[in-house]
Amino acid sequence: MIDTTPTTPSTPTIGFELHRRRGPFNAAFFRVMGPYLERSLRPRKRRVFAELPREVVEIGSGVGANLAYLPAGGRLIAIEPNRYMHARLRSAAQRHGVQLELHEAMAERTGLPDHSVDSVISSLVLCSVADPLAVLAEIRRLLRPGGTFRFVEHVAAADGSVTRAAQRILRRPWAWTFEGCSCERDLEQSILEAGFASVSVEHYRLQTPFLPFNTHIAGTAQA
Repeated sequence: MIDTTPTTPSTPTIGFELHRRRGPFNAAFFRVMGPYLERSLRPRKRRVFAELPREVVEIGSGVGANLAYLPAGGRLIAIEPNRYMHARLRSAAQRHGVQLELHEAMAERTGLPDHSVDSVISSLVLCSVADPLAVLAEIRRLLRPGGTFRFVEHVAAADGSVTRAAQRILRRPWAWTFEGCSCERDLEQSILEAGFASVSVEHYRLQTPFLPFNTHIAGTAQA
């Protein structure tokens, strides 16, 4: 039996604005665009999320794009403050046969126990958190020694490039539309400086109409 009972508070999480327009828009956008984005990201996700343990914490689970990479019968502890995502996330967990423990919490303060999991994952999330360094510190706190943080994220393009110029021009409307998402973060450097024992990073580029989104990193950091 799949337990999809959420552990959500009765009021919106402090620090996250449940916007009545942006929230439903993003939930619908990622449901509709999910298959397209997944086709582009799948080669890296297959590598980075290979052989995940049966229990995984995911920062920003959204509508469940990464459930397919968990083992059947596994358990996802989902940190997702956008309540508008929850119904689709629960449905996706049922479809994939994954037990879901859903927390309406901020990634900076998950409320989970110290050193309680072997793997934390994220995809397209560190761009939108309020404090990436605080989130990375929280991830390290959650991981057992030797555990892994596995990530697929979009990042700032090289200075002087057309993509970088587009990221600068569109940064404000992009951030407003996509719940604070920034196209200009050097997330690789943040991960390298977060205190992990080792970090492996791959740089790659997507070819999509969403130009500010096209520069990416994927990799693994070990606690």
